[in-house]
Amino acid sequence: MGPRFRTVLKLLVAVLLLYGVFSVIGGILLAELQLHPPRRPIRNVPEVARTIRERYHADLQNVSVTASDGAVLRAWYVMPRNDNGNVIILLHGVGDNRDGMFGFARMFLDRGYRVLLPDARAHGESGGTLATYGIKESADISRWIDWIEAGHPKCVYGLGESMGAAQLLESLTHENRFCAVVAEASFARFDEVAPERVANYTRMPIWFGETFERLPVTVAIAYSRWKYGVDLRAANPADAVEHSNVPVLLIAGTGDCDILPHHSEELARVGPRAQLWMVKGAVHTGAVNVDPGQFESTVTGFLANHGSASP
Repeated sequence: MGPRFRTVLKLLVAVLLLYGVFSVIGGILLAELQLHPPRRPIRNVPEVARTIRERYHADLQNVSVTASDGAVLRAWYVMPRNDNGNVIILLHGVGDNRDGMFGFARMFLDRGYRVLLPDARAHGESGGTLATYGIKESADISRWIDWIEAGHPKCVYGLGESMGAAQLLESLTHENRFCAVVAEASFARFDEVAPERVANYTRMPIWFGETFERLPVTVAIAYSRWKYGVDLRAANPADAVEHSNVPVLLIAGTGDCDILPHHSEELARVGPRAQLWMVKGAVHTGAVNVDPGQFESTVTGFLANHGSASP
């Protein structure tokens, strides 16, 4: 063994050790950031309440339910004067809150839907200390449907964006009371999307995330399971959609670099009642911005075809 070979071997060992240390530290930080997203305050309550009162002749109601683990979940609820008897739940993305979904609420309130806008656990004003990407939130959604059904709706629908879309789809594992749901920019499987998102955050190509950044992601998932008892590998909307008979409209943008369109394509392949609308040029959760009129007619038309709603 010559001096040059020993030098190369030492360098290789040093690089592997540094990579291992980086993976452990990076994985722990990644897990903490994902499980504890920053809470965005709700800022527009007076404006929202005024719009509801003046445009829909209704009150902006603050409502709540208690999750199975004791977390108090909070939401806005609106019943417009032109009530058509149907209810839609609007679910926001990670780091957002109910306020971020109010633009969609107008689209449905204009058509007489009752609208429920919850804060996901660990977001907004809802309780809970961990965001679990559908593992706990899917049961939270069922609590909200229990609450909604006390008002005897004709149909219950759901629309989710990004994390909210994944939570909505995962609820279909056990929830069959939806007449139909719409999911924009959902991931298919958490352990597939995680390295892709890490690559996006670090401005690296996808192949780099799926190879060199795979170990930090593996550490993050193992750490989450060890410290918090949350196995993020169980966050799999694809498994839920595959075994559900609830009609699903999947929306994806060809320009989405945050959650790549192949996730929606996979969901469409496995879902027996899933259909995919691929929006050319749309970025993450940006389909409505490409053509608001087409977005509105496509979504409301889909719901009208699966229940008693009128477009």
